[in-house]
Amino acid sequence: MISVQAGEQNLHIGDTLRIHNKVVEGEKIRTQVFEGILIRLRGRDVNQTFTVRKIGAGGIGVERTWPLNSNSIVKFEVKKKAIKVRRSKLYYLRDLTGKSAVRV
Repeated sequence: MISVQAGEQNLHIGDTLRIHNKVVEGEKIRTQVFEGILIRLRGRDVNQTFTVRKIGAGGIGVERTWPLNSNSIVKFEVKKKAIKVRRSKLYYLRDLTGKSAVRV
């Protein structure tokens, strides 16, 4: 099972995450939350990135990729741990629709 230590959290492929991201709009700074399934971890050390996928409005799939050590990430929350994942990359979720696209 592929996992990474992020702060005090252990992230595993297939976990449902909430990422609190700092967004700068003009002079205002606010926190935006992105919740989805961790489908990819790649890289090593400082170059490590992760990709989270969610189903947005209208059933459109949305993926975001962040560097693991990004200053814009305020915190991670693991909403649900992956139970039975046997893949290191969950790209097959891109082809699924409905509930099967958000369950691992």
